[in-house]
Amino acid sequence: MSYDSSNIFAKILRGEIPSHKVYENADAIVFMDVMPQSPGHTLVVPKAASRNLLDADPAVLAKVIPLVQKVAVAAKSAFNADGISIAQFNEPAGGQTVFHLHFHIIPRYEGQPLQTHARKMEDSAVLAANAEKLKAALA
Repeated sequence: MSYDSSNIFAKILRGEIPSHKVYENADAIVFMDVMPQSPGHTLVVPKAASRNLLDADPAVLAKVIPLVQKVAVAAKSAFNADGISIAQFNEPAGGQTVFHLHFHIIPRYEGQPLQTHARKMEDSAVLAANAEKLKAALA
């Protein structure tokens, strides 16, 4: 299947849809997931167009993975998490619902299961506050 430039993350990258942006560089953007599975659930989205990991340029991956690590370390600190889950899905059968390569960084807590993804939109004020917490931890 080919890349569809009308996906929601491509629209966010072009500034057509707002997001609670945490960080941006020449290669990627980091923003809060609007339907978080845990407080601080964050997405790292490469700017290069690719459907998922299966068609991504290895050079893009080499630039983005260190950022995934940096955001994961900051999220663990900012949200006082016991651990971090990093998820990346490929194709519908693999759980992918937005067809632009992205990485989920999800703070985890002992004894607390993840909430179901896509259950409901989080309040914008909560997302804004969480974005500020993560920005501070990245600084």
